[in-house]
Amino acid sequence: MSLKRIFEKILWNSRLLILIAVISSLISSFSLFFLGVLEIIKGLSFIIKEDYLIAKTKLVTYIISAVDIFLIATVLLIFSLGLYELFIGRIEEIEKEKGSKILQVHSLDELKEKIAKVIIMVLIVVFFKHAMEITYLNLKDLIYLSGTILLITLSYFLLNRAEMKKGKFI
Repeated sequence: MSLKRIFEKILWNSRLLILIAVISSLISSFSLFFLGVLEIIKGLSFIIKEDYLIAKTKLVTYIISAVDIFLIATVLLIFSLGLYELFIGRIEEIEKEKGSKILQVHSLDELKEKIAKVIIMVLIVVFFKHAMEITYLNLKDLIYLSGTILLITLSYFLLNRAEMKKGKFI
């Protein structure tokens, strides 16, 4: 075998290093899903310990935190599946499922696009969580909150509008 062919074989097989990222992302995703469940359980514990108003506020805060954690876990899951499909090989189980197009990745740009959408949702949830924790003292605070919500809604609308023009929708 020529030196060129040996080098090409090594170069081609080096793509298997992606498995390190795939496995690490998958482990991180599973860990975060578990932490999200623990966050909800922690929030539910306030129902037993506290009066209704305190329990309601704390439960909502913990659930929003759990949603945030679940979304980040989803980003890592999509990332690991996408990297595997792009660099290692097609996942036959995804192709068997008719409704799981969201997990199919055909290009690096498509993977980045899917991850970006979930990250935008994470940012919206984080904003919502912080907006709930702030005490609004005057009209100016409420105007800032309203303006921020308007900008987020407009951004999300424009993102979906671009998707609808492509024939896709989130």
